[in-house]
Amino acid sequence: MIPREIKEKLIQLSGKFPVVSLTGPRQSGKTTLLIESFPEYIYTSLEEPDTRIFAESDPRRFLASGPKMIIDEVQRIPELFSYIQTITDQSGQVGQFIISGSQSFLLNERISQSLAGRVAILHLMPLSYSELSTYLNIDSIEKLIYNGFYPRLYDKEIEAQDFYPNYIQTYVERDVRLLHNVQNLNSFIRFMKLCAGRAGQLLNLSSLANDAGVSVNTAKSWLSVLEASFVIFLLQPHHRNFNKRLVKMPKLYFYDTGLASSLLGISSARQIDTHFQFGALFENLIIAELLKRRLHQGKRNNLYFWRDHKGSEIDVIIDHGDSLIPIEIKSSRTYTQSFFSGLNYWRKLSGSEVKQHYVVFGGNGLMETKDGILLGWKELNHIP
Repeated sequence: MIPREIKEKLIQLSGKFPVVSLTGPRQSGKTTLLIESFPEYIYTSLEEPDTRIFAESDPRRFLASGPKMIIDEVQRIPELFSYIQTITDQSGQVGQFIISGSQSFLLNERISQSLAGRVAILHLMPLSYSELSTYLNIDSIEKLIYNGFYPRLYDKEIEAQDFYPNYIQTYVERDVRLLHNVQNLNSFIRFMKLCAGRAGQLLNLSSLANDAGVSVNTAKSWLSVLEASFVIFLLQPHHRNFNKRLVKMPKLYFYDTGLASSLLGISSARQIDTHFQFGALFENLIIAELLKRRLHQGKRNNLYFWRDHKGSEIDVIIDHGDSLIPIEIKSSRTYTQSFFSGLNYWRKLSGSEVKQHYVVFGGNGLMETKDGILLGWKELNHIP
């Protein structure tokens, strides 16, 4: 098993809260992590029909299966949450239940109704580059974008072209049917492909709906399904305007570039650097890595982008509350001074310090310049 950075936080919180929730996309490694982190717990999955029947017919007896339990895909039986609330309130124990699922909307809805204040919420994404690099030496950014980060690809040595089409089909047939009554699953898959073609772009719902041949409300609903099941995330615009009119639309990204590449019809790593979406996929990978770092530390998303009505833009703004860290992302392997032009514009507006300005590019190494810090794509840990 590739060590996961979230493990320490997971164990720590289980000693402070009666319930810990771990959500994340299918195949991100939740089950493996939970069984490895809590070997003394009884593990059960509500994906199994007989287990689900047992839990539905006799929830009290089911929840008494062991003094401490891991319940996977717990959102499949919403009634369990009220029983878990009663049991944990009566026992006063910490770490009594570890619950997990791959659909954040359903799970969070049940948590807010029954377990608010009693549960610590964590999110496990596919492997981060820092996790994967402890297991495998990857020098090719194209190969990394194409393969993506799902653990099973590396644990079982599965080719990306074999993994992702099956992953997409399984996801659509199981999660999409559970989350939303989609009549035409092929239309939904086409919608996902259109989203992949818009990765890194401002989200124009009307245009997306029109190209997909669905209503704006349907497009909005389908995007919610993709968000809830950790396929895509929306990067929100930063609110600070510096007397400039700002773009208010979010930008669309995928949690995993391997999944996005498959949806784009890319069939080998060799196609990546000449593909029309290469720059967007590279940007997507960097932003997803920054987000994974936050989530795997048990922290909330604090990433934004900034763009005014004239098109001046900063790819990522990390908002630490008392400081803002602007980051530009360039897929080119060759450094040029123009990399920092957007950051210099931002500095004049914001008055921020050069030492907190970063450009992440497709090359290697770290270099301090008069305009900020240039980082190769492997060096993201240098960004605070």
